[in-house]
Parts: sequence; structure tokens; C-alpha cells
Amino acid sequence: MMMTRIYTGPDGLSHAEEIEMKLNGNATEMIKATGVEFSRRAPGSTNEWHTGPRRQFVITLSGQGELEVAGGKKVAAGPGHINLIEDTTGKGHITRNLGSEDRIAITIPLVDQTAGDPTRR
Repeated sequence: MMMTRIYTGPDGLSHAEEIEMKLNGNATEMIKATGVEFSRRAPGSTNEWHTGPRRQFVITLSGQGELEVAGGKKVAAGPGHINLIEDTTGKGHITRNLGSEDRIAITIPLVDQTAGDPTRR
């Protein structure tokens, strides 16, 4: 199972990498979270350069989104896509809703604020 990690590099810019979630059989180890938030973004909406408020998963449930990081690299965020947001410092990233429908997402803030793949601990 893959996810996209958005993180701040040594250059102070946000970057994206695909990482594979470590499974123990059919599931990951339990990952501690502090809560859950559901959000809706209107078609065509853009959230200009910003950092993540904390280390968190953002999972698109419906609609078509996109994140842009350093160098203009774009990461698609369609239904089922998992982003691990870790760029809590630096320039940050841009988030866009590309579709003609609302983008519905779930945000899950993580208890462990240590950068890296939480499924590999």
C-alpha cells in the first residue's frame, strides 16, 4: 500500500516522495492519532503556499485534488489517495481542487510528531 510523504528538505522547501506502508499481514500496526476532521473544498479552490499545521494524514475520499511542492512537482490526490503531511516548516506546499465537484477529505493528526514513515516504527 503506497502513500505520498510531503516533507521539508534541508533546503527549506517541501518535497514529495512515494513510500510503501509496512503491512503486518493485511494491516499496519496501530498508529496513534489525536482526532479526525472531515473537510470540503469547493471546485476550483486553491490554498496557496502553506505548511502543515502538524504531522498528519490527509486522505481524499471524493473529488480530485493536487498538491504542488518545490520545483513545480505536482502530486495527484484522487479518491483513496493518502498523503502524509510533514512539511511543518519552510515554504510549504500548494493545495488545489481540480475537479468540478467538491473535494471531501479526512485529516488525521498524529500523536507522534517525529518525521518519517509512521508505519515503519
